[in-house]
Amino acid sequence: MGYVFLFLMGFGFSIMGGVTIIAYMNFLPAGLSWGEYMSFIASRVECYFLPVGLIIMHIALKRYPNS
Repeated sequence: MGYVFLFLMGFGFSIMGGVTIIAYMNFLPAGLSWGEYMSFIASRVECYFLPVGLIIMHIALKRYPNS
């Protein structure tokens, strides 16, 4: 049961980070270049939820018992 909770927690983090990154893409039509956009999302803490969530999901899937 703990691995299912860990997976769902990672999934939630991934969704939060992914939605935030997509929402910040609205700055591109406002005149930001791709380099400035990458620099901006690298400075935002909430954008790191996507890779952290993917890592948590990966750990939960690898450690889940197969029996």
